[in-house]
Amino acid sequence: MNLHRSLALALLLGVLAAGAGAQAPAAVAPVDDGLYRAWGGKAGIRAVMADFVPRLEADPRIGHFFRKEPAARENLVTMLTEQLCQVAGGPCVYSGAPMGPVHRDLEISKADFNALVEVLQVSMDAKGIPFRAQNGMLARLAPMHREIVARD
Repeated sequence: MNLHRSLALALLLGVLAAGAGAQAPAAVAPVDDGLYRAWGGKAGIRAVMADFVPRLEADPRIGHFFRKEPAARENLVTMLTEQLCQVAGGPCVYSGAPMGPVHRDLEISKADFNALVEVLQVSMDAKGIPFRAQNGMLARLAPMHREIVARD
């Protein structure tokens, strides 16, 4: 597992575990919208997230972190779509909860985090996101790692 990929997905785990809440800034202010376009815009990002959330729920390693009710599932897809859209340089504004306070008591481990990365990679591949665009998104999400992972 590429450590860079692992670090990048901390932000996603936060959004999925947190649901909607107070507004939080993007992990990194995007320079342009090239990544947003490479992911297929908001529709492309939403397609990946709509694939990703059910895979997370079904994953035996980390499924327990995620809500399973249909309304909660749709909220996760919406929050992830907003966040990745904003991080990618799109026109969205993330309206979810800040990562640090939400994860303080969850005891998320590096293994949990790495499992999430693996699931996201499957979803990105399944939806045809080019490898370079996958890496670009992960690089922009990486700074959130320190706010999410609490233990080895």
